Amino acid sequence: MIHELRIYEIHDATREVFLRRFTEHAAPIMRRHGFTLVATWEAGSAGAREFVYLLAWPDAATMESAWAGFLADPEWVETKRRSRETHGPIVGRIEDRVLVPVGPAPMQQET
Repeated sequence: MIHELRIYEIHDATREVFLRRFTEHAAPIMRRHGFTLVATWEAGSAGAREFVYLLAWPDAATMESAWAGFLADPEWVETKRRSRETHGPIVGRIEDRVLVPVGPAPMQQET
């Protein structure tokens, strides 16, 4: 199993628009294409607001195929077009990191 960490710079003025688009449109379409959304967070660094999410994949081939399907999905293409037309760009830079496990399994904390 691999994980994918996605980090999106979001703007204060369009934060709610972005979050609504992700929750109401992107996430359901992603699920339809086989994405496993593990968690979402908001973070900040160097004066920027970020939206961060983690995906789980069985392997890189599945990840690549699912992304290709999602990006070509007519509902996603139209949703993204409409939001850009109405609100302009709502996302700044995007970072994408594929996390491949190495070494032994993580240690569990003693309680």
